Amino acid sequence: MRSRKLSFARRELPLHVMMMPGLIALLIFSYVPMAGLIIAFQKFNPAKGLFGGNPFNGLANFDFILSLPDIWRVIYNTVYISLMKISFGTLVPIVVALLLNECRSRKLKRVIQTGVYFPYFLSWIILSGVLIDILSPSSGIVGSAFRLFGAEPIYFLGDNRWFPFTLIFTDIWKNFGFNSIVYLAAITSIDLSLYEAAEIDGAGRWKQTLHVTLPGMRMVIVLMMVLSLGNLFNAGFEQVFNLYTPQVFESGDIIDTLVYRIGLQQAQFGPSTAVSLLKAAVSMAMISVSYYVSWRYFDYQIF
Repeated sequence: MRSRKLSFARRELPLHVMMMPGLIALLIFSYVPMAGLIIAFQKFNPAKGLFGGNPFNGLANFDFILSLPDIWRVIYNTVYISLMKISFGTLVPIVVALLLNECRSRKLKRVIQTGVYFPYFLSWIILSGVLIDILSPSSGIVGSAFRLFGAEPIYFLGDNRWFPFTLIFTDIWKNFGFNSIVYLAAITSIDLSLYEAAEIDGAGRWKQTLHVTLPGMRMVIVLMMVLSLGNLFNAGFEQVFNLYTPQVFESGDIIDTLVYRIGLQQAQFGPSTAVSLLKAAVSMAMISVSYYVSWRYFDYQIF
């Protein structure tokens, strides 16, 4: 028995060694900086340093944040945009993966995959410049198309009615191609004999999709939903920061951009750290609840 355990440990050792660089990076960049959370409970002065005797002020920073006149609007914007991104960001890749799976031409399938994957590898700095040019009501392609059909151009990036939908649509457009890879991999792992049995029973392609493909993808879909719910309070800082302007703060200002303005532009490090701590606590609670629900009702366990 002991020799078997030693043999198993020796066989698994290279895998643990491969994990070490990632674990070290996680420790350095994710766990060590958590010491800075003490700032959320201090009247922080950068000149004194992190442990330089800054006076503690209890929950004053949290009271300050919750007393801001626009805080609830910002929270609503964050949750609304995040929920829409999570919902459609899960649905669209599943539909695309199912459609690509039905494509019989390998060459056409590769062309489509390359086209839909490409935006994922572009940063929001590049994409924001492209989108600003395209969506410009005066000189953009979209504005010209509206005028061509006799309609008044819509200022998608400057109108509070349209800006949240612009954020949601462009985020899904950027990410759905890459996310569909996960679901395509789940489809390829389904036993082909199940399709043969369904076909013998008279099931067409639609029935096979409903009763074989989607149930076979269920575990992966649940996993992706569990992981995405942890980002409920992350509405996409890079995207919003590069696309929004003060005239759409009403509908586009989110928690991360608020933290940026309070912490870096106004140098109020204590309140901005308090916001980040609250956001992290809520995210941890959400992912814990979603994992419990997936275990309780879908019999799914990560570990």
